[in-house]
Amino acid sequence: MTAPRKIIIDTDPGQDDAVAILLALASPDELDVLGITAVAGNVPLSLTQKNSRIVCELANKPHVKVFAGCDVPLKRKLVTAEHVHGKTGLDGPTLPDPTMALQDAHAVEFIINTLRNEPADSVTLCPLGPLTNIATALQTAPDIVSRIREIVLMGGAYFQVGNITPAAEFNIYVDPEAAEIVFKSGIPLTVLPLDVTHKALVTKPRNEAFRALGSHVGHAVAEMTEFFERFDKEKYGSEGAPLHDPCVTAYLIQPDLFTGRHINVEIETQGTFTQGMTVADWWGVSGRDPNSLFIGDINADGFFDLLTERLGRL
Repeated sequence: MTAPRKIIIDTDPGQDDAVAILLALASPDELDVLGITAVAGNVPLSLTQKNSRIVCELANKPHVKVFAGCDVPLKRKLVTAEHVHGKTGLDGPTLPDPTMALQDAHAVEFIINTLRNEPADSVTLCPLGPLTNIATALQTAPDIVSRIREIVLMGGAYFQVGNITPAAEFNIYVDPEAAEIVFKSGIPLTVLPLDVTHKALVTKPRNEAFRALGSHVGHAVAEMTEFFERFDKEKYGSEGAPLHDPCVTAYLIQPDLFTGRHINVEIETQGTFTQGMTVADWWGVSGRDPNSLFIGDINADGFFDLLTERLGRL
């Protein structure tokens, strides 16, 4: 058997982040979660680090180490998304405050030390929110760049275009300077953009399958997505909420559920109307060298089969 892939989850929970974490923690044969690093994004850092610990305890995995990271973007004021996720970021279910400790070390310190101490090319970084922690680590310790196996992230868009502005996806928009550092780093990148995540919709039958698990986790996930979906149904007229961040975890577990192509992606940091846009050269017209595997499609039924089965293990 292949050893599980070592990962660090960098996150700003967020209901969909929570489901992504649950999927990872339910899949120890495939994924070895070395730690979870919280960043400000969907809600402020005080809540994202708390929510990360709440989710670990929901999964009955209180041994997982959680670290608090950057509380503001590199050069901008923080933009949050309580209008989507609610005031706590995990609105929907009633979940107790965590009892597990927050680690003393800063998230960036943990990322750097882990990459230096683990074998080179063995650790995958999995950002589910703004890329502030990751970019700060790369700037602080350039030696870690060559030690990272891959970065698999949720962010950006091409055909789907933006969800926070007409041109930009939220994670990239919040800290485009950080995204630019990551996309120019030369590290192998796999990007799960809105084009894919909006095909992973929690329809009513799929949500009822979560609830039918009959577990605390299944009920909590169903309540999270029922809260989360109200925004997307109103905005897009869709059947349910797109599960953005679990696409990252599912890709790591079962990559054959996804298809994409290697393309060049640049980050717009200056545009009056396009700040935070991922300029994805899907058709190869720029002549710029590819720097990302940009995912374009998903087997949604297979994704939800995997997700439901794994949540049933918790």
